[in-house]
Amino acid sequence: MIAENVLGNLVYSKSGRDQGRPFVVIRIVNEHYVIISDGDTRKIENPKMKNVKHLQFTKRKANEVIDYLNRGEVPENHMIKKSIRQILEKGETDGEGGLVNG
Repeated sequence: MIAENVLGNLVYSKSGRDQGRPFVVIRIVNEHYVIISDGDTRKIENPKMKNVKHLQFTKRKANEVIDYLNRGEVPENHMIKKSIRQILEKGETDGEGGLVNG
């Protein structure tokens, strides 16, 4: 079962052809599935539904994306890509792994 606070989290795909790629959780479907997007290969117009068992969750959040989602607005693709890039750059400079077992 997943917590409600995973919305906007940075996740990595653990399986499938997108294995190892970073994504942002943009919607929670139920306790087993979430909708993810990276703003590039999986644009906001065509996001991916993924089983949470196939995702590696991190503690990092895309705050700008969360703000849009909380207002009921759809974030733009460039914003999602920018958020992912900033999170990854910040994690590398801060030395944070941020991975959560799950």
